[in-house]
Amino acid sequence: MSNAAIDGFEWPVRVYIEDTDAGGIVFHARYLHYMERARTEWVRQCGVALRAGLADNISYVVQRMNLHYAAPARLDDELRVSANPMAFGRVWMDFRQVVYRASDRKRLCEADVRVACVALDSGRPRRLPDNLRDLLDHHVQALKTQQASPQE
Repeated sequence: MSNAAIDGFEWPVRVYIEDTDAGGIVFHARYLHYMERARTEWVRQCGVALRAGLADNISYVVQRMNLHYAAPARLDDELRVSANPMAFGRVWMDFRQVVYRASDRKRLCEADVRVACVALDSGRPRRLPDNLRDLLDHHVQALKTQQASPQE
């Protein structure tokens, strides 16, 4: 298991012209794309094979998302997008995600995201695969331990 499961995960993103409006500011919906990529890369880096899941009739869908836009990203900005699992249940997992500008670590957008596991053929909820549940359990337990320990 990679340390991405514990240490916090960030994925680099560059803002391209296609991401922006006529003023060079990132269009609000593009942040959703950045966050989707970061969650996908977190899963991949932790060793969970997404193609194998598709072959096993498993898919993942965003069920709920709460966003706060704090400041705009602009054309050519280098960004970092975090993806940190915070909790999970039988068929869902919650992520805390933040988009930062890399140069000054300014928070641009943050979101709480619930992703549900569904059967690819029917769209009906299904249990998270055991390997993903084990990974989430390990991460969430480490997060609780980290939060409970005294800060220096």
